[in-house]
Amino acid sequence: MRIGIDNALGIHAQALQIRGERTEVLARNIANADTPGYKARDLDFKAVLAAQTNAAAQPLRTTDSRHLADSTAAQLDGNLKYRMPLMPSLDGNTVEAQVEQAEFAQNSLQFMASLRFVNGKFSGMMTAIKGE
Repeated sequence: MRIGIDNALGIHAQALQIRGERTEVLARNIANADTPGYKARDLDFKAVLAAQTNAAAQPLRTTDSRHLADSTAAQLDGNLKYRMPLMPSLDGNTVEAQVEQAEFAQNSLQFMASLRFVNGKFSGMMTAIKGE
């Protein structure tokens, strides 16, 4: 009996991918904290995960060879939102370093939690394979 890795890992493989994308977005915000006119952005994790879960349940059908395949990156870019600053700066930059660093730290913790869960799944599969 074959068990697909995607089925065995459940939603956590997708969660890791989205958390990784969010890490990049938050890092861009932090890197541009002093760039005049830069607008801070963030990714709505729940919305992207729900969209990917629904897309996985009902895969995109193509009826013609010229149709383009579904792109996860396009879904992620479509879910990037602008962050509303608590105290906007005079130069038009909306990055608030403390907020971005807190979001980055929280996202990192959640990434590590998902990674540990996936690691536990793999450990369980290895135990089942070895028969220990």
